[in-house]
Amino acid sequence: MLWSTLMLALRAIRRNLMRSFLTILGVVIGVAAVITMVTLGNGATKSVSDQISSMGSNLLMARPGQRFGPGGAAAPRFKLADVEAVRAQISGVAAVAPVVGSAATAVYQANNWSTSITGTTNEYFMAGNWEIANGREFSEAEERSGKAVCVIGDSVRDKLFGQQNPVGAEIRIKQFSCEVIGLLKAKGQSAMGSDQDDTVIMPLRTVQRRLAGNLDINMIMVSVAASASIDAVKQQIELLLRERRHLSDLEEDDFRVLDTRQIADALTGTTRILTLLLGAVAAVSLLVGGIGIMNIMLVSVTERTREIGIRLAIGALEREVLLQFLIEAVALSSLGGLIGIVLAAGASIFLAGLMSVPYIFDPAINLLSFVFSAAIGVIFGYFPARRAARLDPIEALRHE
Repeated sequence: MLWSTLMLALRAIRRNLMRSFLTILGVVIGVAAVITMVTLGNGATKSVSDQISSMGSNLLMARPGQRFGPGGAAAPRFKLADVEAVRAQISGVAAVAPVVGSAATAVYQANNWSTSITGTTNEYFMAGNWEIANGREFSEAEERSGKAVCVIGDSVRDKLFGQQNPVGAEIRIKQFSCEVIGLLKAKGQSAMGSDQDDTVIMPLRTVQRRLAGNLDINMIMVSVAASASIDAVKQQIELLLRERRHLSDLEEDDFRVLDTRQIADALTGTTRILTLLLGAVAAVSLLVGGIGIMNIMLVSVTERTREIGIRLAIGALEREVLLQFLIEAVALSSLGGLIGIVLAAGASIFLAGLMSVPYIFDPAINLLSFVFSAAIGVIFGYFPARRAARLDPIEALRHE
């Protein structure tokens, strides 16, 4: 019985192909929109997570003041002794890198480019997940003497040297020349939108003497060993820095230790909320598609009143008529769901490439969208099907 009912429903759909297609168009658009929005949102979340990971593995960053950026300079800066204390007294640390930042214009022949200068040690490359694409890191003698050497980012190489190999060349930073000894492997944009490759890295002593004019440390970067607890190491650093900065129990911290996981959680949490909102907005079109199916099914019942009367008169049960129209509605909505899934796959791949985010196939949202589209057919198809099943056979046969 179920098979014959299904065949009757499909025959009725084929009878009016154009109308059937226009009927399911709302479901197609709804399913495609929901899957595309969620897929792109997942891709954006993965992209943000990857960008945070590129900043460094298990990274902690300690800076003076209770806020990052403007406002943090009021608190006393760190000293090199603080860095050495963290390195010597904190367990579970893989790398500790002091960081001094400055801005300057780099000049090579007729080209110049304003960039950020970072004074640090070789441990900075490990803590920040930097790889040397060409050349080398600083030697121990260069770090100790503060020699004017530098490792440049890919964006600086592009602006000053084009496609030339910069290693061995000399660039001018303010009033002194600096030999380029290495080129960093490109990372691209950070999660905050800044260009990570727009940087020139020099030995700490070089920047302190020639650019900063003091021995202060702007930030301490700490890479936590994979076997250690990040939270435990963070707590140890906070206690150590409070002790070294002579803060009493009643005084608040005049520094902040930030875990990159906090940044990742905040940014990925935001993208997830936006994804849910966009998915919810797109899901509204599914309801519109369901209303369209109900409308067409009511029209179909009116058109086929005489046919229904004949079926009931020759012995068809009410539940068989109900099932026929219900299957017809579910078949329409399910077909719309399948077309929507195919359309969403193509749109997601195209838009992911356009937005430079990874395409991540999510079987859960595809399955959920299909099930929801089928449920739309059941919900909005039930009323027309019940109306058809409850027709009076005598009145239906009289219908013209």
